[in-house]
Amino acid sequence: MTLKAKTNPPFMTGVPELLVLRLLKARAMYGYEIVAELREQSGAVIQAGEGVIYPVLHALEKDGALKASRKAVNGRSRVYYSLTDKGQKRLEGLSQEWSRIAEAVGAMLKGERHEPAF
Repeated sequence: MTLKAKTNPPFMTGVPELLVLRLLKARAMYGYEIVAELREQSGAVIQAGEGVIYPVLHALEKDGALKASRKAVNGRSRVYYSLTDKGQKRLEGLSQEWSRIAEAVGAMLKGERHEPAF
């Protein structure tokens, strides 16, 4: 069996997806709460706005990785998103892929050659 290498891995475009899934693993959240939590937990290094987060949320919901439910809070209606079983599996896969990529980048930054484990 030959491993086919991805020529354009989605590791940069997949970062918001990975982080959204990780945040929603802890608890259900609405869109702006996710934006604020990304900023807070990253020490303001990651500042993805609603224009990035809402398309990710909608795509993940459409794919079945998230479930949306509308709730009234203080007289306002908010859409809360939560992880589904499919979303949990997707998070696990993306986390493994990101760890592999981060390890390779870290090795290259040290001037080393990355030797992937098989």
